[in-house]
Amino acid sequence: MAKRSVIPFGPQHPVLPEPIHLDLVIEDEKVVEAVPNIGFVHRGLESLADKRDFNKMVYVIERTCGICSFGHGLGYVESVEHIMNVEVPDRAKFLRVIWAELGRMHSHMLWMGLMADAFGFENLFYACWRVREKILDLHELTAGGRLIFSVNQIGGVNKDITPEMMQQILKSLDEIEEEVKPLEKAFVNDYSVQSRLKGVGVLTKQQAHDLGCCGPFAKASGMSFDYRMTGYEAYKYLDMEPITGTNGDSFDRCTVRIKEVYQSIDLIRQAISKIPEGDINVPVKGMPNGEYMARIEQPRGEAIYYTKASGKKYLDRFRLRTPTFANLAGLTETLKGADLADVPILILTIDPCISCTER
Repeated sequence: MAKRSVIPFGPQHPVLPEPIHLDLVIEDEKVVEAVPNIGFVHRGLESLADKRDFNKMVYVIERTCGICSFGHGLGYVESVEHIMNVEVPDRAKFLRVIWAELGRMHSHMLWMGLMADAFGFENLFYACWRVREKILDLHELTAGGRLIFSVNQIGGVNKDITPEMMQQILKSLDEIEEEVKPLEKAFVNDYSVQSRLKGVGVLTKQQAHDLGCCGPFAKASGMSFDYRMTGYEAYKYLDMEPITGTNGDSFDRCTVRIKEVYQSIDLIRQAISKIPEGDINVPVKGMPNGEYMARIEQPRGEAIYYTKASGKKYLDRFRLRTPTFANLAGLTETLKGADLADVPILILTIDPCISCTER
C-alpha cells in the first residue's frame, strides 16, 4: 500500500516568483490532492476605498500588481465612469487599448521567461526577458513608467501618444515580432521542453467551464471566451478572435500565450492605424452615486471590478476579483495525479499573480 503524506509547498520556493502555499497530499511521488492556502501577503488595498478620494484611488488600484497594473487602473476607472455616466473620448479609448496590449505582451514575455527557467532552460529565460525589455522601453517612452503607468484617469487618460512615438512603437513591434519567432520555435519544437509540458496537467473543456477558469488557462482547454470580444473601450473597432488550444495541457497553455503576443502586436497596429484625433479626456464633475461591476480581459484572464458609491468623495465599497483567484480551483484539479516534480511547472501554467490575489 502506497504511503500517504502531506508536503507543504511554498510560500518560499525557487520557482515561485511570488509566495503561494499549497498543502500537497501525496502517495509516493504522485499528488492525490492539493489544498491552496492564500492570504500570506494580504495587504488590504480594498479597504482603502473609504479612506482615499475616488479620483486618487486609481493610483492605489494600479499598485495591486506591477505586472498588470494598467489593467487594474482601467477596470477601476471604467466602473466609476459607468456610475457617473461619463463618455470617454474615442482617442482615449484607443490609447487605453494600445497600453493594455503592451501590458499583455510584457506579462506574457515575463511568464515565458519564468517558465523557461522553471524547466531549466536558462538561456531561453534570458532571451525572453531581453525581448521584454524592449516592451518596457515602449512603456517608458509613452507613459513615463516601466511598470506603473499612472495614465488612466476618470474621464480618459492624462497622457497622449504623439505620432512620432507611434512610429517608434511600430518599428519596435517589427523587431519584437522577429525576435519572438525563434523563441516560439524553442518552446514549441524543442524535445526537452515538450517532454516537460506535453500531456502534463490536462484540464478538459468541461472541467475548465465548471470550475470557472479564465484566460489562457481556460482557452488552452478549448474555451473560446475572451472578454475583449464584447467590445469594451476601442476593441469594438478592431478585428480579433480568441486563441484557443485543444488538449488543455501545459504545452497548450504555453502556445496560447505565445500566440497572444502576436495577437497583441496585431491589435496595436490596428489601433494605431485607426486612432482618431481629438481630446484624450473630458471634465468630470460631481460625485459618483450608484454601483457598477466592470469586467476586462487581463493578461491572465477576466478580472472583475465592483464599485459602490453614495455621492461622497470616498467610495462605500470596492471589490476586485482577479483571474488567479478564479483559476486556483482549476489548478488544484490539474495537480491531482501529477508527479511531484511537475508541481512547480503546473503552478506556473496558470501564470499565478499572488500580489493580485492577496490584494
